[in-house]
Amino acid sequence: MTYLFYTAAALAEIAGCFSVWAWWRLERSPLWLAPGFVSLLLFAWLLALVDTNAAGRAYAAYGGIYIAASLAWLWLVEGVRPDRWDLAGAALCIAGASLILLAPRGA
Repeated sequence: MTYLFYTAAALAEIAGCFSVWAWWRLERSPLWLAPGFVSLLLFAWLLALVDTNAAGRAYAAYGGIYIAASLAWLWLVEGVRPDRWDLAGAALCIAGASLILLAPRGA
């Protein structure tokens, strides 16, 4: 379930940030900002649902998922295909996030 929360949070964060990018860099209407802000609120709420005893650990593990989701966005939304270095880097990040999430920790 944690990976689902992280993936949904990543999509919400990327969409929210992209709305600002579209307004600022692509000269889209300021109306792009309203759904972006809602999306960023959704991102924060979803990240808070992750079952962990420390916020910093949740954020650290989320970073790996965010990187992979950003590359998916790059390809699916922006039409730029990630290269092998992008994919290798994302795989390393997912491995790191998994290590943080799944490491055996004492009670």
